[in-house]
Amino acid sequence: MNSRITRRLGKAFPDALISQKRKMKPVIPFIGDTWWLGVGRVLLFTVLLFLCFFILFIRLFHLTIIRGHEYRALADGNRIRELVRHAPRGQLLDRTGKPVAVNEAQYRRLLPCEAGRTANGACVSYLTQAEGEALEKTGLPVGSFLETDWKRRYVLGSATAHILGTTGEITAGELKDEYYQLRNYRTGDRIGRSGVEAIYEDRLRGRDGKELVEVDASGRILRVLGRDTEVTGIDIILSIDAGLSQVVAQAFPEGKRGAIIVSKPATGEILAMYSSPSYDPNLMSTGLSEDEYRKLADSSDRPMFNRAIGGVYPPGSTFKIVTAVAGLEEGAITGSTEIEDTGIISVGPFSFTNWYFTQYGRTEGMVNVIRALQRSNDIFFYRTGERTGIERLAVWARRMGLGSLTGIELPGEAAGLMPDPDWKSKHFTTDADLEARNNLWYAGDTYHIAIGQGYILTTPLQTAVWTDIIAAGGRYCVPTIEKVHPGISSGPACQELPIKKETLSLVTDGMVKA
Repeated sequence: MNSRITRRLGKAFPDALISQKRKMKPVIPFIGDTWWLGVGRVLLFTVLLFLCFFILFIRLFHLTIIRGHEYRALADGNRIRELVRHAPRGQLLDRTGKPVAVNEAQYRRLLPCEAGRTANGACVSYLTQAEGEALEKTGLPVGSFLETDWKRRYVLGSATAHILGTTGEITAGELKDEYYQLRNYRTGDRIGRSGVEAIYEDRLRGRDGKELVEVDASGRILRVLGRDTEVTGIDIILSIDAGLSQVVAQAFPEGKRGAIIVSKPATGEILAMYSSPSYDPNLMSTGLSEDEYRKLADSSDRPMFNRAIGGVYPPGSTFKIVTAVAGLEEGAITGSTEIEDTGIISVGPFSFTNWYFTQYGRTEGMVNVIRALQRSNDIFFYRTGERTGIERLAVWARRMGLGSLTGIELPGEAAGLMPDPDWKSKHFTTDADLEARNNLWYAGDTYHIAIGQGYILTTPLQTAVWTDIIAAGGRYCVPTIEKVHPGISSGPACQELPIKKETLSLVTDGMVKA
């Protein structure tokens, strides 16, 4: 209903102006409540839908164009797996070609690290050939893979343990070493730890191959896509004789400590080397726990210690060979020189006896060098050492290999000790020694050295070396554990020592008659 309003506006207008209030219509017809319920919602939904498609397009562009190659590589990685085909080590053969260290097939199982680690912290475990084949049939757990691998077996066991040595799994610390990184060593690889296995590691180790396989979502191998064949390591022919090595080990007195060395004087080749007590190197191949290894390594019998090259002992009467050579070469004695066996030599309050007199109370009369070597007469060599002098005796001892490393390839060799007055003055320097004059060299010191007693220390290998010099006619060859091939390789360096033929003949005659 319209309302009437009367206003007075002045003379220009009628006294009464009638106005009617009316409802105004909007200028834009769609602005109002009906717009949001109709066209507005459709427009907003269209804009939002467009934005969503735009965002999806940008994301798709980023995934397929910008980073597509990365995700394709990841997808292939989940579908294609590269497995290592581990190369067998080269075999170790004796001088006749008989294998003394061979390879036996086994498997290396690769485990997801987060699922559990082996005792050494690596995601690797080892299975026998039968265990690996059985696991392949039943199926591997998700994320696990099998790689063909090899373990070492030592045919003669403890008889050749100290020559052949052992292998052991590479440690995490060694894998960080540049030397092993450059040679592509991997977790679980086994390397030479001692003996021949260690010194010829680069030759024995083969070149690993590769195998590309397609796997399903559970990790099961579907098919082989490609293969790079592994290359076996180089076989090494050693100087040892397998049969002789067994005989030597069996002949050694049970429960005794010591060493036996059999060598070829003309070339320096070692035909057999046995150190007692010994150990079975096959235990290392199957894997020892840390406690088992420590028990073996810390044993008071020291079975892993190679006494043949690392043990030093007074050589005893074997050193009389050197004393005889020194005396003859220096002119202190000749082949016709005779020295009376008095049974005992007294120097002040000290007495030096012959073993025959000590045991039986008897003497042997006049003795020459041949008879002295035959009977190992101490009186003769006391006097020969005294006539030669300790300085010249020491010179000849060192020429024949005493007091320095022989140069054999095996690690752990000791140099021994050839004492002389200068050595004694440098090592007996305490106030008590000086007061007692222990730093001085006495005739009794020379007597002791001349028969291989006193301060002198040698290894069994050094004893074999100076014996070989006589047997080889004065030729000194560096001992070796690798076979010397006549006409192909000359072996380690050999040299002729300045020993007269007459000297060699006299000493040889005495040794043969002993």
